[in-house]
Amino acid sequence: MVKIRAVIAEDDFRVADIHEKFLDRFEEIEVVGKALNAEQTIEILEQKKPNLLLLDVYMPDQLGSDLLPIIRQKYKHIDIIMITAATDKEILEKALRYGVEYYLIKPVKIEHFQQIIEEYLNKYHLMQTDQEINQEFIDRIFKKGTPPSAVNKETSLPKGVDDITLSKVRIVLEKSSIGLSAEQVSRQIGASRTTARRYLEYLISVQECKAEVVYGVVGRPERRYYKI
Repeated sequence: MVKIRAVIAEDDFRVADIHEKFLDRFEEIEVVGKALNAEQTIEILEQKKPNLLLLDVYMPDQLGSDLLPIIRQKYKHIDIIMITAATDKEILEKALRYGVEYYLIKPVKIEHFQQIIEEYLNKYHLMQTDQEINQEFIDRIFKKGTPPSAVNKETSLPKGVDDITLSKVRIVLEKSSIGLSAEQVSRQIGASRTTARRYLEYLISVQECKAEVVYGVVGRPERRYYKI
């Protein structure tokens, strides 16, 4: 699995460490660098060529928001999530103008942080698939930060589970007679492994599928899911 390379630009090293530990929870993400100021940020972007940048605004030598035009000009492939205490409308408008994926205001609740990273991973993996480009696909790409409660009211599904993705997981399981790992399911539905596992475990809870632990060629246990 090719990992998403992430850089954290945060002037408080303690906060940067917290962000790094949180990102380490996701198997798909590898933190390849941390910057304490704007100058270091540009240097690390040049050296590491990351896919994702977590960017603070208030840094000692320059505003992080002032880096946006530079980043967009030189590193068009980098996705940006801003995590900052800045609540100025001007900075928010600049973030929107330069294609920032998400804008999180400190202090960030861990549940919200997790939701945003999972949404980002889902979109990232969806763009790697060869799915037909139709309106449903486009709606999923441009869906940002939809409150889980809005979905829950319509479907009575638990937080973090929506009808569209659940249907895709069901279809994938129905087509397989040998059992699938969470990673295999994630590739077929265009989502992260973490998301796929959450949906599979939900289907177990409602007795629509079962899981068995099998051992691979190197003896590493793997959880495989089967439709009941």
